[in-house]
Amino acid sequence: MAQMKKESLYVRIAKVMEEQIESETLKLGDKLPSIRTIQKLYNVSMNTVKQAYLELESKSLIEPRAKSGYFVSKASMRKFSLPSVGKMKTSTMEKEPEDLISKVFNTLGDKTITQFSLGVTANSMLPIAKLNKGMINAIRRMEDGGTGYEPVAGSTNLRRTLAKWSFVLEGKLTEDDLVTTSGAMNAIFNCLMAVTKPGDTVAIESPVYFGIQQIIKSLGLKAIEIPTHPVTGVDLEAIKKVLPRLNACCFISNFSNPLGCLMPDEHKKELVRMLTAYDIPLIEDDLYGNLFFGTERPKPCKYYDEAGIVMWCGSVSKTLAPGYRVGWVAPGKYKEKIIRQKLVQTISTPSLYQEVIADFMENGRYDHHLRTLRSKLYSNCLKYQGAIEAYFPENTKISQPQGGFMLWLELDKKLDTGELFDQAIKQKISFAPGRMFTQYNQYNNCMRLNFALEWNEKLEDDLKRLGRLVKASI
Repeated sequence: MAQMKKESLYVRIAKVMEEQIESETLKLGDKLPSIRTIQKLYNVSMNTVKQAYLELESKSLIEPRAKSGYFVSKASMRKFSLPSVGKMKTSTMEKEPEDLISKVFNTLGDKTITQFSLGVTANSMLPIAKLNKGMINAIRRMEDGGTGYEPVAGSTNLRRTLAKWSFVLEGKLTEDDLVTTSGAMNAIFNCLMAVTKPGDTVAIESPVYFGIQQIIKSLGLKAIEIPTHPVTGVDLEAIKKVLPRLNACCFISNFSNPLGCLMPDEHKKELVRMLTAYDIPLIEDDLYGNLFFGTERPKPCKYYDEAGIVMWCGSVSKTLAPGYRVGWVAPGKYKEKIIRQKLVQTISTPSLYQEVIADFMENGRYDHHLRTLRSKLYSNCLKYQGAIEAYFPENTKISQPQGGFMLWLELDKKLDTGELFDQAIKQKISFAPGRMFTQYNQYNNCMRLNFALEWNEKLEDDLKRLGRLVKASI
């Protein structure tokens, strides 16, 4: 009962402030009263006020600034609405996205094309010189210069460093809980392989990262696409309806790709509780967790996992070095199976790159790099949104990512972004058409844009030209 009361209190306080922002009593850039002031005003606990602010932050109405408090955010003045939530689909009008995937990947070699389509960070945002130095140090330090096999579970040094760095799990992980993999994709592939057999059913987000969909297909599994809200993530009620049919779930809980949504803590807790009751494994891809725009790194579902059903996957591909293919998984109770599979597939993963990453995390001011990267991505996100509001048609809908570096656009219903892609490529602009992110014939009027590119006049001009193409196609 006390819980209910506390919950409604913070929601009530948040609503009052939301109304003040809407009526412009609190204007863009205004500083909000301090947590202590609100606490005294409403006679509530500090925690209740913090939760109210968190609620407003999750709706992108306010933003924290280091050492100065909370301010009304630019996002609260958005002109365009959020994308709509997809419908639950289980078996209608399948339409394979392979044609589009090949088309997009075939443009990679051409350096003259602006790649809004790819999920990689611009080289200028990565600490390449430091990593190169780390490579030389690692070769000198390793007795065999990185030529020998390492333990199947992976570099002890890296696993220890990862366990130390996963502060967000508050000491729940040790080096023995982790197995290194060849990037997060390999981790997800191994997890799905360990907990399913051909013909099994897996719940995924919708829209979903196309790589996850390709893995599911290659393992002979069936996917159920769960409607996903652009701010709060997968719809738990929809999952409940299909629970008895599920053999596994595979979700990006923090800043999903392509929507950039963030599952609230309460939802994560409830999801783990539901799945534990049915003993359904959850493969959690937490690839973007460190790229948050708020005040703190969001917890993964793994944090709430008591029974070992959550298989927590991550990698440095989005933050440090995509080509190193350094990933990992904390597979919970499925660890032995993962290790047996890895032994059969690759014996071990290359030790050299793991040592370089471990060295960078220990001695390369990793947290400083992440802070710089996050602030650059957040500033880019606002610039892209501004450009889209300026150059795209009025009825464009645009996501409100709270981290990561993907924007999801929903355009006029008449548009087919598959066809638009062909026109854009002629103008040396590439993006990811919406139908790549589903196994069904849907999201044809959507596109995903990567905002981890260096912002400059040319980039803004490319967005302007893309907006023109969209306008001309309606």
